[in-house]
Amino acid sequence: MAVSVSVFLGFFLGLVLVGLVSSAKFDQLFQPSWANDHFVYEGELLKLKLDHYSGAGFSSKSRYMFGKVTIQIKLVEGDSAGTVTAFYMSSDGPNHNEFDFEFLGNTTGEPYTIQTNIYVNGVGNREQRLNLWFDPTKEFHSYSLFWNQRHVLFLVDDTPIRVHSNMENKGLPFPKDQPMGVYSSIWNADDWATQGGRVKTDWSHAPFIATYTGFQIDACEVPASVAATESAKNCSSSGVKRYWWDEPTLAELNVHQSHQLKWVRARHMVYDYCTDTARFPVMPLECVHHRH
Repeated sequence: MAVSVSVFLGFFLGLVLVGLVSSAKFDQLFQPSWANDHFVYEGELLKLKLDHYSGAGFSSKSRYMFGKVTIQIKLVEGDSAGTVTAFYMSSDGPNHNEFDFEFLGNTTGEPYTIQTNIYVNGVGNREQRLNLWFDPTKEFHSYSLFWNQRHVLFLVDDTPIRVHSNMENKGLPFPKDQPMGVYSSIWNADDWATQGGRVKTDWSHAPFIATYTGFQIDACEVPASVAATESAKNCSSSGVKRYWWDEPTLAELNVHQSHQLKWVRARHMVYDYCTDTARFPVMPLECVHHRH
């Protein structure tokens, strides 16, 4: 198994663990899902275009249970108000699970906002928003989703910005029984994306372009023919079969990651559904029990 040397996975050096490490080639992992004529391929780079005719999107060729998915993205430059670039994982059906990154465009000079959301058994409404501590339009940055049976982590350049913990012991469902595809897209959402829809898309700046590279999936691939209950079993460590995402060191954040998350929340979070008493007069149960 190839092992990442990032801070997040650095402590696995020397271990031989089972996992799927996929190539960084787009066409080996993904395929266009709509508006193929809005795709531009430039060597290792992929560009998705949004104009007044259409946006565009792609999806993974396989589904996965547990592991880590990373894409490097350079977001739309200049006046991106009204646009949304999304990177997410989702299962199928009305009772689906979903982990969302949504990058909400803004007028020139204003910070990009990341909105994250989590759906469990078809129920979402768990939005958090934060402003990034860098300009995501100037360079590529890595956006990752890490998922095991203990928690879901949202990471920006391997810095955790959100944790959703397994609290089944509190009677709360956790997304661990449905394999998920990996998706990304760009589209017009000027009815809500920028300042609640007050700022509309300026089509004179079109086409709006999001640029991608560094596609990596280190996760358990699930064949379409395998039932969901079996896929969860097949992708979990047992006996001599050890998956890296089940290692005890990944059951919770380490001290450094906990400090990073606290810094992000204190300095950059601008909205948390857990504190929105207008939407939720009674605090959602996972917010009551959550440690972060």
